[in-house]
Amino acid sequence: MECGMVLTHLKVQPGECIAVKGTVPPDAKSFALNMGRAGSDLALHFNPRFESHGDTCIIICNSLQGGEWGQEQREPDFPFQQGQDAKICISFDDQELTLALPGEQQLKFPNRLGLEAIEFFSVEGDFRVKSIKFK
Repeated sequence: MECGMVLTHLKVQPGECIAVKGTVPPDAKSFALNMGRAGSDLALHFNPRFESHGDTCIIICNSLQGGEWGQEQREPDFPFQQGQDAKICISFDDQELTLALPGEQQLKFPNRLGLEAIEFFSVEGDFRVKSIKFK
C-alpha cells in the first residue's frame, strides 16, 4: 500500500483526538491509518477495505509490535463510500483506542501496546487528506 503521509515526533496524550478529514477516491480499494510509537510498533492499524485482499466492505483493525502482527479485529459495519468525504477522530486511553467514524459510528480497539502517548501517525492507500487536527 502506498504511503501518503507520515508524522513523527508527535506527543498526542490520552484523551486528545487526532481528527483526519479527507476524500475517498471513486476507485478506492483500501486505505489505512496507523498510529503508535513507530512504523514497526503500531497500537492501531485501521484498514477499511472496499475491495482488497479478498475482502469487500470490511474494516480490519490490528496492532503491530516489534514487527509482529496481532490478531485481526474485523468490523462488518462499513460507513465509508467511494467518492465521498470522510472524517475520522481517533482518541485513546491506557485501555483502548476509540474511533469516531462517519454516520456517528464508533469503533473501539484495545490498546495492546499500553501506549501512554502517540508519537507516530501515517496515512496510506486510497485516502486524500484534506486536514489533520490535534485536539
